[in-house]
Amino acid sequence: MPETSSENVITRYLDATWMERGLSDNSLQSYRRDLLAYAGWLVKERERGILQATDQLLNEYLAHRFEQKFNARSTARFLSAVRGFYQYCLREALIDLDPSVNIEMPKLGKPLPKTLSETDVDALLAAPDTDSDIGLRDKAMLEVLYACGVRVSELVGLSTYDVNMRQGVIRLMGKGNKERLVPMGEEAINWLSRYHRLARGAFLQNPESDVLFPSSRGVQMTRQTFWHRIKYYTVVAGIQSTVSPHTLRHAFATHLLNHGADLRVVQLLLGHSDLSTTQIYTHVAKHRLQEIHKKHHPRG
Repeated sequence: MPETSSENVITRYLDATWMERGLSDNSLQSYRRDLLAYAGWLVKERERGILQATDQLLNEYLAHRFEQKFNARSTARFLSAVRGFYQYCLREALIDLDPSVNIEMPKLGKPLPKTLSETDVDALLAAPDTDSDIGLRDKAMLEVLYACGVRVSELVGLSTYDVNMRQGVIRLMGKGNKERLVPMGEEAINWLSRYHRLARGAFLQNPESDVLFPSSRGVQMTRQTFWHRIKYYTVVAGIQSTVSPHTLRHAFATHLLNHGADLRVVQLLLGHSDLSTTQIYTHVAKHRLQEIHKKHHPRG
């Protein structure tokens, strides 16, 4: 099959895919590159068109990708594209058999969540200027975020009624409207109390508002606004890696496990409904321990 015909069929498939699945331009371009590279290899190396490929040829191409050191995620994307392509060709009666039907997808390891060292967390928490109202508010928010491992949506949505200073806990409403109580710890309680006493009133336009962390306009802060505050303090603290509110949630879980916390306790504190979601942090903790061992052990 001439290569121009392969390209025409690929284009028709991508047009149909865009209509059916609404893929982004970036995804469509990635699919196009993957399929054209595959079609070009078939013509050059096996003198076959893309519609004449067999499962053996497809496996040979996968072996070629392996030799070229393509990673598993890239190969998974290619297989997603080629499977969709051959299913389209079957529907259009361009082929009789789908060569990709028995090809297994590569196993993808879960990416480890980005986290911060305890030293970096200390630097970040020390970055706000607590002599200013904004700095004191942000300091309290960062302390609560790290002490409780809350989601950023939970943090900015807190009301004064969600906090019990005497008992040292906050009430959180997580995904699926699941409620949980999380202890704050002395540092977070101290800074939250100081902020509530000295700075919160400066942000309120309505004294009756129950928003715990109002923005400079006196209303509930947006997630995006707090993300920009963390980005600013990351620079102040001299931290080189990218930090987001979720990074501190990851650090909360990882540091708890590093210090011997039980996985099920961490699950409850994070508000995960499934323990398997929390188990990713055991891999982070193990990864960190392996790095420490390799760096400091004489036979590492």
